[in-house]
Parts: sequence; structure tokens; C-alpha cells
Amino acid sequence: MDGNGRWARQQGEQRVFGHHHGVRAVRETTEGCAELGVGYLTLYAFSTENWNRPKEEVDALMELLVQTISKEIKTLMDNNISLKAIGDLESLPRKCHDELNQAITTTSSNTGMELILALSYSSRWEITKAVKEIAQSVKEGKISPDEINEQVISNHLCTKDFPDPELMIRTSGEMRISNFLLWQLAYTELYITPVLWPDFGREELYKAILDFQKRERRFGMTSEQVTLK
Repeated sequence: MDGNGRWARQQGEQRVFGHHHGVRAVRETTEGCAELGVGYLTLYAFSTENWNRPKEEVDALMELLVQTISKEIKTLMDNNISLKAIGDLESLPRKCHDELNQAITTTSSNTGMELILALSYSSRWEITKAVKEIAQSVKEGKISPDEINEQVISNHLCTKDFPDPELMIRTSGEMRISNFLLWQLAYTELYITPVLWPDFGREELYKAILDFQKRERRFGMTSEQVTLK
């Protein structure tokens, strides 16, 4: 979800102004995905690198996160959405951490779409954590190096309970993944739009999904093999 700061500058406002308006895009995208029957939606809300931003912006983002989670509980319940989170959650401020856990608990019985917030998350952090855990298991004799395969690695990632993404949407036109789900995005279709996040809504979401539906996903095979399969 990129472009909040640039959108704010275009309005002659501070960056935080853009973050506040980005909440509307979160709501529209979440409701739109739920209405379409999407099973999982992951929002890259705050990266580990984002902690390096100016303190006043980080503090404002954390406060906005707390307020948004609290206000959007009704939206999640009305749309039968369960909230999940991935990342270094222990690094979040206590108030934010508690509000997040409360929302996760409150929505846990919902059976519709799973909304996954990536908070204090980066893929290099995640993979490094997984490698350490696997190395510890080898050290303790719980697994041999020869038994390490893709599934073992996947089982040690934050996303072990979720399928790999089928589509990744990046707003603001930036042509990079920015340390997001590097392992999981191996065969994900990418959709880059110049639209800044605060201007992203149902119409832009539908454009992305329609574009995705026109693509042929081959996973390393030929078109003929995919057709036969």
C-alpha cells in the first residue's frame, strides 16, 4: 500500500495526512475482496525498515493503527472477516499489540475471508528467523540437514498457515517488491498501478483482478501442458 506520503504532498499536507486517508482505501479494498469471495487478503501495513522513519511519523502511524483496528471491528464482523497478523509483533508498542490481539480474538470465529496484516514485517527478517529455527532443530537432533526441503522452510515462515498469494498489487507505480513475501511470491502474478494508495478503491481493485483473470499461470510449464492439465 504505497503512495500515502506523495498523495499528501500533492494536497499540500504532511505525510500523516496521507496515512489517514489511506484508511479509506483499506476499508474499500477489504470489503471489495470479501464481496468477491477472495479467501485471503494480506496488507503490507508496516515494514521493519519503516521503524527508521522520523519518530513523529512512526508514532502517528502506530496511533492510527490502534484507532483503525478499534473502529473497523464492526466492518470485520459485518463482513464475516477474521483478522490475522504476521511480523515481529513483539516489537509493536504495547497498546498497539494489545489492540491487535483483541481484534484477532474478537474476529476469530468468523468464517469468511482472512485479513492478514503484515506489521513490523520484512521477508529477510522472516527468512533469517526461519533459518535460525531450523538450525536450532538440527543442533538438537530433531531434523537432519538432508531432511531440509521447501516444505520445511515454508513451515517455519510467518505464513505457514496461509497459501502463497496468487496476485500481488503494488500501488504508486514503484517497480519493486520492497522486501515483501520474497519466498511466497515465487510464482505470484504482479500488478503494478500508478494509482497512489489513498486513491485506490473498488474500481481499481476490480481492474487488477480482471487483469489477473486474463493471465495464464504456467508455474514453469508450457502453455500446452497447462491446457492438458
